[in-house]
Amino acid sequence: MDLDLPAEALELQRLCRDFAAAEIEPHAESWSEAERFPAEVFLKMGALDLTGLLIPQEYGGTDAGYLSYVAAMEAIGAADQSFAACWNAHSTIASLPLAVFGTDEQKRTWLTPLAQGTHIGAFGLTEPTAGSDASGIRTTARREGDEWVIDGTKMFITNAGTEISLGATILAVTGRNADDTKRFGTFFVPTGTPGYSVGAPLKKIGWHAMDSRELIFENCRIPAENLIGEEGNGLRQFLDVLDAGRISVAALALSLAQEALRLATAHAAAREQFGKPLSAFQAVQHMIADMATEVEAARALVYRAAWLADNGKPFGQAAAMAKLYASEAANRAAGASVQIHGGYGYIRESKISRLYADAKVLEIGEGTNEIQRNVIARNVLRAASQRS
Repeated sequence: MDLDLPAEALELQRLCRDFAAAEIEPHAESWSEAERFPAEVFLKMGALDLTGLLIPQEYGGTDAGYLSYVAAMEAIGAADQSFAACWNAHSTIASLPLAVFGTDEQKRTWLTPLAQGTHIGAFGLTEPTAGSDASGIRTTARREGDEWVIDGTKMFITNAGTEISLGATILAVTGRNADDTKRFGTFFVPTGTPGYSVGAPLKKIGWHAMDSRELIFENCRIPAENLIGEEGNGLRQFLDVLDAGRISVAALALSLAQEALRLATAHAAAREQFGKPLSAFQAVQHMIADMATEVEAARALVYRAAWLADNGKPFGQAAAMAKLYASEAANRAAGASVQIHGGYGYIRESKISRLYADAKVLEIGEGTNEIQRNVIARNVLRAASQRS
């Protein structure tokens, strides 16, 4: 088994690591304190062709693949989780519905500027009363002549309120089937469309530099051609691209766990107690050993899911496993690292305090870990029944 990353993935990772060291790491604390998303840095990423890694070249991307994307996320996420999470949402759930289901005209109009990084993208699924239960959304889209009229509210949506937002791709109920089940459609709503507005930035426990808002649609009219893919199949389309999003969140979690470990080992080597460094105490050594083991286990799961995706193999279960394990490992690593840092880990000036606050949402976003366990169990039990 070849566990070495391809040369192009390593080159991309080095580029991202250098970019993060120069443009992200020195400013991450101030962005967090100001609760400001640095749009100007995202535009610089676009200039380096880092905003369309999963998008075909003909539409402005680089089609680098998931292995390379995960390698890049390890570098960007280690520098700042808020910024990396915004980049992640843009690169996956905001762009992939257009890449997979959009028409050529839609791709050239909306996907190309997203891939080139001149604008940032958003995806609106979650609502005040619907999250894990995606089919429970209440936002509606009704057809009137050559337009769709959208009414409803989305919640916890990333990137839609930034000054470089191109618009939001949203899921809406379009009607009912003969058996009274809901029909769904996916739509692109450009920023500035009458009837579409965003709420005030939400105050969060972590991810302080991420712009998260409520989206409001009141008699919002968009052209009929803003429907992405097939009317009635919107929920299925969303679920098809969600697995890719889970790989990316798993990679984000991996980057956090790895950085928490790095900070813990550095502090343990430098900090002295009772006349010797913390790293000399067996209790600290055991925490570091557990963290290092879990980081490597998470890395194996994440890169396996990415390899399956790149090679056209089923990867839904692998993505769910990677997201489940890596996000929980990240929370354990952040907690252990804070413990090793002691009081220094509990002040906001310390980087580990930001990672600790950022870690929890990794168990919630892109499908809660309870949903991941449902997905995994369903697949395992189905496979078992097929063997019997």
